[in-house]
Amino acid sequence: MFKKTILLFLLVTFYGNAQEQYYELRDFVTDSANIFTSAQEAALNQRLVAFEDATTKQLVVVTIEELGFDTIESYANGLFVQNGIGQEGKDNGLLILFSELDREVRIEVGYGLEPYITDAVASRIIRNTMIPNFKEEEYFTGINESVDQLIEFLNNPEALDEFKQEIDDENDREKLYLNIFLGVFLSIFIGVGGFFFLRSYRNIIEVFRGIFMGKLGVLPGVFMLLGGSISTIFGMVFMVVPLFVGYSIYTSDQEIAMRIFDHPKILLWLLLPFFGIAAIIAFIKLKLSGEEDLNISWVKNDKTYYRKTFSSSGTHSFGSGSSSSSGGSSFSGGGGSSGGGGASGSW
Repeated sequence: MFKKTILLFLLVTFYGNAQEQYYELRDFVTDSANIFTSAQEAALNQRLVAFEDATTKQLVVVTIEELGFDTIESYANGLFVQNGIGQEGKDNGLLILFSELDREVRIEVGYGLEPYITDAVASRIIRNTMIPNFKEEEYFTGINESVDQLIEFLNNPEALDEFKQEIDDENDREKLYLNIFLGVFLSIFIGVGGFFFLRSYRNIIEVFRGIFMGKLGVLPGVFMLLGGSISTIFGMVFMVVPLFVGYSIYTSDQEIAMRIFDHPKILLWLLLPFFGIAAIIAFIKLKLSGEEDLNISWVKNDKTYYRKTFSSSGTHSFGSGSSSSSGGSSFSGGGGSSGGGGASGSW
């Protein structure tokens, strides 16, 4: 009974602390981190009061020293919901949360404003307006200018559309640069793979040619084919995998590679034309040269031919090989809620 009482007490205490962990907002600006002067705090609060009077939308600024064990996303959402920022039914609230010691900031957006202040818009304001000022410890400037932007965008749809177009243009440029970089990167892999593939495949052709001339025994030749095919397949992988990766990225078809690797028998069947084409090429070369007749030896090798044609390095290559507020109206939440929309940033 005593243990149950203690457990119940701990649960009630934890629940009470969880309920009281967020500030009960009384003004539109709550500067708990003391990063504003009294005049700055009063002026910003007055602007946000006037903004609500004119539009019914609520934009709230809260600064804290640190988040503790919370993330800025969950803290901002909890603070937003507990204080009901925005009007009930409209959910037209915005919250700028600044954490000094954590060097993090977040713009939390109510449901009703998410179509306007999208995650991309909030992220761009944080990245281009807040962070550069915060790095210079110009905290009020960064927050004040971001407030200007948010108010402008909510009052002027044309300015918001222009801002969103700038974001789209920037994303298009970034995507273009990424595609160019990715294309060059994949081309390098394909080029290296092609080099290994061609060099190794030429060796396989030469093994078949040696077998057909009788200067390379069939049994030793089989082992050389198996050894040479490993490096050839390795080069082929370097060629094919980047092609699959590029195709999946550029066409958004993420299943093409899976369709092949889900059926490994397809890869085994590819070995038949792999060796078959090499044998046909070797036979044609032999006939076109007219120097040798078709002759098969099962075991015996021509040592002179072997030393001359294949390097001793094991690569089987041609030739030789290579190695608080002082004025204005107080804040009172209207019962708005947030679904977690917005963006966060750090500096």
